Amino acid sequence: MNVSDAAYDTVHQHPGGSVALAPRMGMSDATLRGKVNPNTDRNLLSLQEADTLMGKTGDFRILHALAATHGFVAQRVDAPASGTMICALLAASAAKGDLAEVISAAMADGQISPNDADQITRACAQVMAAIVQVSQHAEAAAARGGA
Repeated sequence: MNVSDAAYDTVHQHPGGSVALAPRMGMSDATLRGKVNPNTDRNLLSLQEADTLMGKTGDFRILHALAATHGFVAQRVDAPASGTMICALLAASAAKGDLAEVISAAMADGQISPNDADQITRACAQVMAAIVQVSQHAEAAAARGGA
């Protein structure tokens, strides 16, 4: 997923969307929508605004997209809030299954369209995030001295 799509999804998939987020960001709904519109190159989201957006939403896909663009994977360093490593592993397996389904559907016609590629990229990001959760649970268990 590219940074523009990540910003768009962060705003539009947040409960209440841009209408709920804009006042918390100190701007109008229309301005926020414009700043995250991937089809425009004017009035873009600044680094400070992206940082504020991630802080207000708790959604870090912009950070992950930036990292992935430059060949890195960002990983949270604190312990997972809840759940177990087995639950995280099962969630990662489900995400991998979803990715396989997306790829299968994309390849059904023998061609990968730009939309197919975007869906595959998004599904890959979900798998990566789920795998990181498994790692976080392992780190937390090691810090506690148990499973």
